[in-house]
Amino acid sequence: QVQLKESGGGLVQPGGSLRLSCQASGSSFRRSDMGWYRQVPGKVRELIGYSPPFGAAIVADSLKGRFTISRDTTKRTLFLHMDNLKVEDTAVYSCNAYGKLANSGEYVEVWGQGTLVTVSS
Repeated sequence: QVQLKESGGGLVQPGGSLRLSCQASGSSFRRSDMGWYRQVPGKVRELIGYSPPFGAAIVADSLKGRFTISRDTTKRTLFLHMDNLKVEDTAVYSCNAYGKLANSGEYVEVWGQGTLVTVSS
């Protein structure tokens, strides 16, 4: 199976920047969509954006200009670069992958365990 592990979370001051990484390991996808989500306790999980197997990544309109998603397919890693962070960006950030496994042809959806980002002075 595929495993996803996020890293790069932590404490950052308002106005600061942070880059999160999501490393895939284990079985490989033939092709997959990978995305970033965030969730504040007690609130609905929010889609930040996603990277399709081909073409440019798409970021939610409300976060465009501050958040950027990129992907290194050779390293099986998805990135989330966040600029001009605000207190309201504080959340647990998780990555997700959905695609067809290369070995079995089975479609699977996988989640990482999440990484906490805290924006505070």
